[in-house]
Amino acid sequence: MRNLKLAPLRKRAPWTPEEDATLVKMKEEEKCSWEDISAALPSHPLGFSTDCPSGMLTKEEFQKVYCQFFPFGDPSSFADYVFNVFDSDKSGSIHFKEFICALSVISQGKIEDKLDWAFQLYDIDGDGKISYEEILAIVDAIYKMVGSMVKLPADEDTPEKRVKKIFRMMDKDENGSLDIEEFKEGSKREETMVSALSLYNGPI
Repeated sequence: MRNLKLAPLRKRAPWTPEEDATLVKMKEEEKCSWEDISAALPSHPLGFSTDCPSGMLTKEEFQKVYCQFFPFGDPSSFADYVFNVFDSDKSGSIHFKEFICALSVISQGKIEDKLDWAFQLYDIDGDGKISYEEILAIVDAIYKMVGSMVKLPADEDTPEKRVKKIFRMMDKDENGSLDIEEFKEGSKREETMVSALSLYNGPI
């Protein structure tokens, strides 16, 4: 029997029985809200039912969504980094459950969950710490994506200036890398590290 909670949403998107079961289980486990589910419908810029009829989202399709939202910059690198976090099983594509799980953290998650998610983004090689070069790669990708849309102060008008500023504040033991505790503590003081999550939430 299909869940009645999904009935209003299903009028907008014909979920399969398997997707119904996935969503209900995730809701019961408090991994997502009905708002998160609604955000994945066709009225959303990326709706799985219409944009991903195969049930899988490729990296190329993911990048196209970002290009629609940042037409004056080059979002391809940033979209690539975000895709890698969404693709939690590293299969090379994002399936329905991965999409809803990530969307739930980004839009509805607690601050600790968001910081865990952001740490994965910056920890490009997955070694459990964030190097200067990794933050520089992400910040450089963000600057390329927003292009001339944002006016930056003189002390942050290049990725290098911005990252040096971040490291001076966050790298407490001055060992050239950030562990997850340094990252979380610093991000709570440096609000832009957390507010940058809106860059993931908006396009997707």
